[in-house]
Amino acid sequence: MRQPYPFFLGLRYTRAKRRNHFISFISLTSIIGIILGVTALITVISVMNGFEKELHERILSMASHATITKYNKPLQNWEALAEVANDHPLVEGSAPYVEGQVMVIKGKQVSGTLIRGILPAEEPRVSEVADKIIAGRMDRLQPGAFGIVLGSELATYLNAGVGDKVMLIAPEANVTPVGVLPRLKRFSVVGISKVGMYEYDRSLAVMHIDDASKLLRLDGGVTGVRLRLSDMFESYAVARDLASQVGQEFWVSDWTFRHANFFRAVKTEKTVMFVILTLIVAVAAFNIVSTLVMVVTDKQTDIAVLRTLGASPMDIMSIFLVQGSVIGMVGTVLGAVGGVTLALNVETLVPWIEHMLGQKFLDPSVYYISSLPSELNWNDVLKISGMSLLLSVLATIYPAWRASRIQPAEALRYE
Repeated sequence: MRQPYPFFLGLRYTRAKRRNHFISFISLTSIIGIILGVTALITVISVMNGFEKELHERILSMASHATITKYNKPLQNWEALAEVANDHPLVEGSAPYVEGQVMVIKGKQVSGTLIRGILPAEEPRVSEVADKIIAGRMDRLQPGAFGIVLGSELATYLNAGVGDKVMLIAPEANVTPVGVLPRLKRFSVVGISKVGMYEYDRSLAVMHIDDASKLLRLDGGVTGVRLRLSDMFESYAVARDLASQVGQEFWVSDWTFRHANFFRAVKTEKTVMFVILTLIVAVAAFNIVSTLVMVVTDKQTDIAVLRTLGASPMDIMSIFLVQGSVIGMVGTVLGAVGGVTLALNVETLVPWIEHMLGQKFLDPSVYYISSLPSELNWNDVLKISGMSLLLSVLATIYPAWRASRIQPAEALRYE
């Protein structure tokens, strides 16, 4: 039975030789390059997946999956609309809300903020705001008590704590006999929330829906109805279905309308990063070309002897295909192991590095997320590993083909 000697010769050529250690050094650098490229690609893609997941969870924990509002008017019959929405099979819950812009003042500190009026008993159906309270209690939002829950960054800026008083100024003024006066109302801080996203923690305050309606003069109406869906990725279809049911005087929008460009940008950035880091893997893989060219040049005599002993051109080609594939396989496997290990531990390693350097990599005042999340997707690992192996095999084809074209007589002429 014929022995698979091309396989064993290919493995032997990857090891160090007495005559030319430089070739083995080039092979080692090719393997290291593939390891670093695959490790970096798996880690970065996992971090990008983690960012995308965190953004979805944090944004949609406060923002609604879909909303129903009335064009330029307060909504008076929100219960009827909520009933229609709840009949949809993909709608899990609904709750009314009031939303508007105000100025909040405490002492000499002034800040613009978005206020959201809610019904504390209904709000858990559509958001997780009650779970984000780090001080005080949400149930202290009572109608007529004029209590308010501030975001943690906003509370820090105002130097406000639970029990303190803040002044809210509505954008519409009161016309009085003595002139136009701003509409003011004093609120008591009954809680502080922390979502973990600077956008919400710095610029969102929550109050009871009746107090918000009075402050914004909605005459007991609400801004709209917020909806939570069982599948947020079906929000566009649900919004389209509800729009046809509630009538043209109402506007039904979903989260993709408000945040579509943002999530599209995140997806585009992930794609670009994948392409850029793939080029790093490609450069490392195509270093195999120079390695095999040098090996072929060094082994011309051996190739000629093998051809003389009856080896076919395909056997010679197989030897160098095996050598290049082994280099790519070793680099890919080690890179995949390193990438998976790093991706699974990046949330622990980054805080340790920040502590050692005494520097915060992600400033919460600049970035949506101040920690570095990671979400390992095994499909990405398989795709990256397969791509690395494919590039490695492609890089071996030309040098292996050139080796198979060597003529024994020409190679042995000067030996």
